[in-house]
This record gives sequence, structure tokens and C-alpha cells, in this order.
Amino acid sequence: MPDDHALPSPGFFRRFVVVFYDALLLLAILFFATAAALPFNEGEAFTNSNILYPGYLLGISFLYFGWFWTHGGQTPGLKTWKLRVLDSDQRPITWKQAFFRFIFGFFSWALLGVGFLWIMIDKKKLSWHDRLSKTRLYPTI
Repeated sequence: MPDDHALPSPGFFRRFVVVFYDALLLLAILFFATAAALPFNEGEAFTNSNILYPGYLLGISFLYFGWFWTHGGQTPGLKTWKLRVLDSDQRPITWKQAFFRFIFGFFSWALLGVGFLWIMIDKKKLSWHDRLSKTRLYPTI
């Protein structure tokens, strides 16, 4: 395996465009997921009182990222920008690691993006969710 230090981590801009690209695709998927769920809500719009709906969308989001990360390590955004999610030993990640990356990534963004912005001051250009999940982005070779 190549030395961990020989493969540079992507910078802020490259990561941001990956996030933007995947966010657009995920948004489209969430629209379809909502359309599929509407018959179960008698065709009515979901309201704040429906506590299952946000959990449903969060679950769909996890399946989107988790499936791509555990099956080749690349979402469409990562593939476009020639990056791959691997564990710290540069092996494919498991569903458990994908779950932790997703949860920690959620909190990285929920705290006003501070966990994501962290890569601008981190010596290895790692985000909070990279460090906490023991995964990271590697350039594809």
C-alpha cells in the first residue's frame, strides 16, 4: 500500500464541489422518496408534527452515501472529482464506518459547518468526520 503521507488530502474547494454535486443528486432522490411516501400520508403534505418523516429522509440519505461508500468508495460527486473514501489503512470502509462517517458528517455540518471548515487549518486537511470515523478521502490512482 502507498504511504499515507504520499497521498495528499483534497483541499477545501475540491471537497466543497463534491459536497455540492452530491447534495444536488441527494435532493433529487429525496424528492422521489417524498413522492413515494405521500400515499402513506393520504396524499397530504408532511407537517412538523410528523416525527417519522425527517427520520425517513435521514435514513434515505444514509443509504445513498452508505451504499456508495461501501461499494467502491465513491459517490457520483467523489467519482467526478477522482476521490475515494477509504479507511485509515486505505481499505474499503464497512457499513459501520459508513454509519459513523455519516453521523459525524451530519454534526460537522449541523455545527454551522465548523467540522468541514476544519480542513482549512488541519495539517493533514482532515475534517472532523474524517478523524472521528477513521476514514478519509484519497485521490484515485
